[in-house]
Amino acid sequence: GRFVKNFTGHKAVINALAVNDDGVVLSAADDGTMNFWDYGSGHCFQTSTTVAQPGSLDAENGIFAAEFDLTGTRLITCEADKTIKIWKEEEKASELSHPVDMASWRKKCIAEAKRRY
Repeated sequence: GRFVKNFTGHKAVINALAVNDDGVVLSAADDGTMNFWDYGSGHCFQTSTTVAQPGSLDAENGIFAAEFDLTGTRLITCEADKTIKIWKEEEKASELSHPVDMASWRKKCIAEAKRRY
């Protein structure tokens, strides 16, 4: 095969990936971070962090597995704090409430392209 694209942004080991039919890629890491990417462009449009259940250590923040349900709107994660969590998209989210910083994303893409070639 031929290398196509590199998605960068995590500061910990990535344990899980999931893709839905809308082209949303989720990457989940040892430190509990979840990045949501646009598959086509590689743009990280949202970052979230899970919270370990009460009584757990901060080190038990990791995410080991993730999968979107059949509708593609809910995310199911298997986590180091011995829980399975179900995440639902925010119904009232819009481009106004969650704006995309296209200018900084464009700069990042150009910088990565220059390093590559």
